[in-house]
Amino acid sequence: MAYVPGVALLAALVVGCSADADSSANGADSKAGSPTVTPAPPGKYLTLPAPCRAVPRSTLKDLLPGAAELPGDQQEKVFRGTAAVTYDTDRKVGCSWKSDAPDATRSLSIDLERVVSYDPAVSDDDRADTVYAKKEKAAGLSSSTPPGPDAEKNSGTPDEKDEKGEKGKGKGTASSGPSSTASPSKTPGGGGSASSSGSGGPEDVLPSRILDNLGDAAFLHDLPKRSGSTAQNHTVSVVFRTSNVVVTVRYAEQPALVTQEPDGAELQEKAQALARKLAETLSE
Repeated sequence: MAYVPGVALLAALVVGCSADADSSANGADSKAGSPTVTPAPPGKYLTLPAPCRAVPRSTLKDLLPGAAELPGDQQEKVFRGTAAVTYDTDRKVGCSWKSDAPDATRSLSIDLERVVSYDPAVSDDDRADTVYAKKEKAAGLSSSTPPGPDAEKNSGTPDEKDEKGEKGKGKGTASSGPSSTASPSKTPGGGGSASSSGSGGPEDVLPSRILDNLGDAAFLHDLPKRSGSTAQNHTVSVVFRTSNVVVTVRYAEQPALVTQEPDGAELQEKAQALARKLAETLSE
């Protein structure tokens, strides 16, 4: 009989603990009105390709005139390319090539960045779109700019715009208006594709612009550097986004003589062609 109170006390403690456990399971962890956060979907790409092997040798031969005529060891060095310094090859990689020919030096580089969002409410694709948009803005463009010749009004520096305007007034050359802008794949006569002979002068080259049918978003930035009235070191960049990867292609020509002008139309055409090949490779 002396032990009965102790047994009753133990039973009461067991009942109390069970009640507290049920209260915790059905109370604090399921508060009314608590929002349920669904993590944003991850990007399509989890890795990046080896950049120096991303461009086929046949394409490099076309983009780097003169390289195929070099002696064996020098040729291999050119086509092998130089990998960009990076600390995480799953996040950012790049490669560059350069070839010296008697008439000009051509250089090519590609950069690929895989964007990852660490915010569960923001997808990798959306974060990559923000990275792409900053590059587009830095080029003086906007996604609201219509593709093609109309993009010219949003491209170039004020000095470049004034220079184009003066040329149109004084020499009767092609103006910056859409109706007189030549196709990037046509010579001034409109009869064939652009060649490497330097026939594509500044007036015949389409300006920086938004591009259609390349990844999820893309633009071309044309940046000829001028010394006096002669264009030198003409650089064309094509930037595009596909899912959570942002790719930049830069293709440039430096003539051997100051009297020569790079063929800007050819540079644009070949840079775009390479960008489309890279987009197809990433999609495989």
